[in-house]
Amino acid sequence: MDHSTLRLQLVEQAFPAGRGLDVAAEAAARLRTFGLRRRLRPGGRVAVCVGSRGIDRLPQLVAAVCAAVREAGAEPFVVPCMGSHGGGRADGQRAVLAGLGVDERAVGAPVRPEPAVTAVATSGFGPPVLTSRALAGADHVIVVNRVKPHTDFHGEVESGLVKMLVVGAGQHEGALSAHRLALRHGFPAVLRDHGERLLAALPVTCGVAVVEDQHHRAALLAVLAPEEFFTRERALLARARALLPRLPFDDLDVLIVDFLGKDVSGSGMDTNVVGRIGPGGNAPGDTRPGPAGAATPPEPRIRRIFVRDLTPASHGNASGIGRADFTTTRLLAKVDQAATALNCVTSMVPEEGRLPIAFASDREAVAACLLTAGVDDPARARVAWIRDTASLERLAVSTALLGEGRAEAAPLRPLGPPFALPYDADGNLRSPFPPRTAAAAGPAGASAVTS
Repeated sequence: MDHSTLRLQLVEQAFPAGRGLDVAAEAAARLRTFGLRRRLRPGGRVAVCVGSRGIDRLPQLVAAVCAAVREAGAEPFVVPCMGSHGGGRADGQRAVLAGLGVDERAVGAPVRPEPAVTAVATSGFGPPVLTSRALAGADHVIVVNRVKPHTDFHGEVESGLVKMLVVGAGQHEGALSAHRLALRHGFPAVLRDHGERLLAALPVTCGVAVVEDQHHRAALLAVLAPEEFFTRERALLARARALLPRLPFDDLDVLIVDFLGKDVSGSGMDTNVVGRIGPGGNAPGDTRPGPAGAATPPEPRIRRIFVRDLTPASHGNASGIGRADFTTTRLLAKVDQAATALNCVTSMVPEEGRLPIAFASDREAVAACLLTAGVDDPARARVAWIRDTASLERLAVSTALLGEGRAEAAPLRPLGPPFALPYDADGNLRSPFPPRTAAAAGPAGASAVTS
């Protein structure tokens, strides 16, 4: 389809200004107030759990936690807790953390992957509760993670400290067991059952929880005692949900996404942004966001999603690509099929690894999107273009959308005149968005990528 009449305009969502929290200083202060020194055994081995997400200034945060442990007279070591990510292998997990800036030189503590697991309890559903041998053999455990709404289910706690203990620290085998049980019983029930048993069985000293704002900068940081994981994480989740950035429109013909990535979202693209929530959201016991009895907020209705590329920090894991309708041959060339299959099968969502139709050029893919979305006049098409689902402060929207938007959405500020889609000589788009690096908007510490 000829779409030369389609015009877009670069706009900025006027999200409230963030606090600019110094995560290292905040972590040090809160661990001091928590009384970490008196809670750690002198000379004790402290496992610091770190996952695969591109959290704001993650290396600085982990370094501050490790420094606080050393100041308390104990010895920290970092344990990758990311389930099947990194291919479920020690070298893969180490590479994922290194891609996020977390290595021994950056955090001042050795990184010791331990994919082998051990059973520490029997779940209420029958199977054993598994965890990394590194955690079971440590004198103390500190869990470090971001708290945010999950992409596939909703419950009292979602992505955060509890889930890292249950799924991430369970390595590949434990993650597989937890996801299998969640298909039958729902993730909220599994997180409650396994979480309580793990907290009772492991020497968990505390959790360091971060909530990010709409700019993906740390908005608040809290240190939770083990007995507070469920109660306080529930409150942090409510705060994270209120700060969750969203697209300003609920009805689009086409969404163009520059990058899919595991460093962007566990599902490659955050379903809280694009909709298309997977089967986990319908599992028994799951609840939708909002107060009890509140209506389910509408998911965005996006007829066609075109994903252009895969982030380097994903290390070929293209989990979530199945939510796209079209992609490019250059993205498919970067897919590690074994790593993607392992992640999708472990998570019990093979559909997230299904490959969409791929085109050699972006121009062909955009034309296919418009045609199959039922657009008869490209000049009136409802199109949005984003860098990734974690970078929503700046986006490009078609002129047909100007003046529209959800009532509660942040105001849109124009950043220049309308423009035609900027194709190069090969028919590929030149992105109007800056690279997502430690200095740019989005979770700091992620590998630099350009389009």
